[in-house]
Amino acid sequence: MLDWSLAVFNENQTQVEFRVIPNTHGPVSEDDVSKLLTQPEFAMLRPMQHNIHNAVAEINALCGQDNGQHELFFVIAERADGKVIIDINEDKMSASMTLEAAWGGKDPSLPIILNGLKSYKVKMGLSKPKILSLIKQLAILPPGESCDSVIAVGKLPANGINANLSRKVPLARERLLQPQEREDGSVDMRNLGAMIMVKPGDVLMVKTPATSGTAGYNIHGEAILQVEGKDLSMQPGSGTEIDPEDPYKLIATVAGQPVENKKGMQVDDMLQIKDVDVKYGHVDFEGSILITGDVHEGMKVKSSGDITVMGFVESATLEANGDVIVSKGIIGRQIKEHELSNNITAQGQICAQFVQYSNLTAHSDILVTKQLLHSHSQSDSFITVSDPSAKRGDLVGGRATAKNGIKAVAFGATAGTKTELYCAMHQTELRAEVKECDAKAKKLVVMGLEIEARLRKLPPKSEWQTDAGMIEQVKMMLDEKKEVANNRAKAESECKQLQQEVGGYYSKHFIQAEQHIFSNVEIHIGPAQNRTQREHGPCQIKNLHNEISFDYGSH
Repeated sequence: MLDWSLAVFNENQTQVEFRVIPNTHGPVSEDDVSKLLTQPEFAMLRPMQHNIHNAVAEINALCGQDNGQHELFFVIAERADGKVIIDINEDKMSASMTLEAAWGGKDPSLPIILNGLKSYKVKMGLSKPKILSLIKQLAILPPGESCDSVIAVGKLPANGINANLSRKVPLARERLLQPQEREDGSVDMRNLGAMIMVKPGDVLMVKTPATSGTAGYNIHGEAILQVEGKDLSMQPGSGTEIDPEDPYKLIATVAGQPVENKKGMQVDDMLQIKDVDVKYGHVDFEGSILITGDVHEGMKVKSSGDITVMGFVESATLEANGDVIVSKGIIGRQIKEHELSNNITAQGQICAQFVQYSNLTAHSDILVTKQLLHSHSQSDSFITVSDPSAKRGDLVGGRATAKNGIKAVAFGATAGTKTELYCAMHQTELRAEVKECDAKAKKLVVMGLEIEARLRKLPPKSEWQTDAGMIEQVKMMLDEKKEVANNRAKAESECKQLQQEVGGYYSKHFIQAEQHIFSNVEIHIGPAQNRTQREHGPCQIKNLHNEISFDYGSH
């Protein structure tokens, strides 16, 4: 064992020197040297393992040699102050701090820590309690040990909320979903209640205005601009006006039937007809049409509002700028292989209890409460074949195409009737929108850099601060820079939203069978396709990695 006196402080008490004569004290081991540092006066100092290793090697090499009779000096430990280590996240939205306990030196004090934060330009979102907590932890840590915590967090911007239009009156199509209850509690599917009408002064729609949101900031105090909510115009249609006492309310000015359109609502005069047949002739009316009876074969009905038929539509053509609502059934026949006798088109929804051998085209939803048979249905939204209780609703034969999804109680039939289903076919178009949006954002980045370059080329301010023309030019450049930055932030936010929509496209748009999907149902979801070979139970059918997947657990 080495004598304790071989290890001593240097003159300024900052290092421990190992003074040794190889021929007298050698050979030695690293453990022998390290034990010298266990003395109370050295216990808090940092051992210099590399120096100890070299010292032992040199001493043992000289031991027994002529040169081994001379005293050698080696620094084997040192006093060291504690450290402050600051790590800034790549997105500049958070900073963490690590405090390392001193080796016999001074621990970092609050002023030293604050200077360190200042040198890293960390100035926003600082948490003083977390910093003080780290200092408390540091006080009880052994030498060289460390503690860390996130001590600064930026604030994300709160994007504005888009304006919203909320309809306050029911529409004619909603009568189809609300059959009247009899006194005994049963439901009379034929009695759909009174026609929905409004009177002057009734509130039709309420607008919730867009909000601007609030900007955020990163830990350097740099602003992160928010995306303001998009405004939505609420325009009065015929028979309506903006409430003189409340600019966010749309009210009726005449009595009639409320009709929803893309920009607001209108109140239509109601043309009431018993039957549309050869005696009455074709109908083309500016307003909504109520047909209390049937529309007969070969007849055409056109309306700028809704078309409501209380009876049947048989091999006819109906075209509405609003909804088409048929209380009973739409009954057609097959003329040729791909030609059907009924043609129903609506800018809004198409609603009926029963449909067969018909062409249905709706810019909004298609809703059939009982059966959709051997028809060609196309919707820019959803196709639903189901009653309100989801107990009955068969989609059999023909082709159903819907942008957002298709839902039915049962698809196909036990006889294996060929039925074609298409949905979620527009992801490629969304990807093109993302590409276009990304190109727009990159163009704005270049514009911003060009403005920055122009600003840097300006002569010193002292040379033009009295020149009114130059001041105006600089102001315009700064305004342009701000506008470009705002537009860039909006474009990047839109890109992110579109990317999220593309990424989750097939999880949102799918086909749902409430009870059955029979064999010989041809399913197309995006590029994925499959033809059922057997009966499936309740399930959601999705595009998973470009293959058709039947999910029975999420129903």
